[in-house]
Amino acid sequence: MKKKEKVNTMSETYLDLPSRLEDAFPEIDNDIVLELQNENEEYAKLQQRISDLKQQKPFLANLLEGSGEISLTAEEHAAFVQYLHLVRKRDDMERQQIYFRGHTDAVAYLRKIKAI
Repeated sequence: MKKKEKVNTMSETYLDLPSRLEDAFPEIDNDIVLELQNENEEYAKLQQRISDLKQQKPFLANLLEGSGEISLTAEEHAAFVQYLHLVRKRDDMERQQIYFRGHTDAVAYLRKIKAI
């Protein structure tokens, strides 16, 4: 009697990938942010501007993390809008990096399983 060998088909391997990526995503996301901080001068400057603004405008912490009623002066409102603009720009850079990393990883994965 012949012993059956287990053969992983491409579809079995593929089906496992989404769950593996879901489990690893926080680490992947953290790696991408660290990579941006260390290798992208524009991103590092943007992070610094966000940090500086939060230090210069302590009301931002209350606005973002506090609870209850709050009112803003015109100057505080302008600072909050500036903060939102910087955060959106930072988030866009992170999403773009994740998007490109996904394409790079997908090609590497497809080569590994000999699909391309």
